[in-house]
Amino acid sequence: MYKFIVVTDPDSAPGFRLAGVDVLEASTLEEAKKIIPPLIYKDDTGIIAISQDLMAVLDDKLMEKIDKTYRPIIIPIPSRLKGISRTSYIERLLQRAIGYNIVIRR
Repeated sequence: MYKFIVVTDPDSAPGFRLAGVDVLEASTLEEAKKIIPPLIYKDDTGIIAISQDLMAVLDDKLMEKIDKTYRPIIIPIPSRLKGISRTSYIERLLQRAIGYNIVIRR
């Protein structure tokens, strides 16, 4: 059976642990650079949810591997940063998924 692992900051980790998920904490961006790559290459990892802030520090080669692989599935967890609108977040997700920039208007 494949594992579901969450990589997040120490403040968010207890909530995921209460949900019964395996959690790896990265309190700095440098820790994230050391924790995430080995998870992607493990055979027993099925889904990895990674905080967007931590995912932003991954190098281009690793991001290309993430985009091309079917397992593990990588799920970005939205950051708690203020100033990012839901619309722009959804637009970025769509662009990553389909390769085109879709502008959402109301």
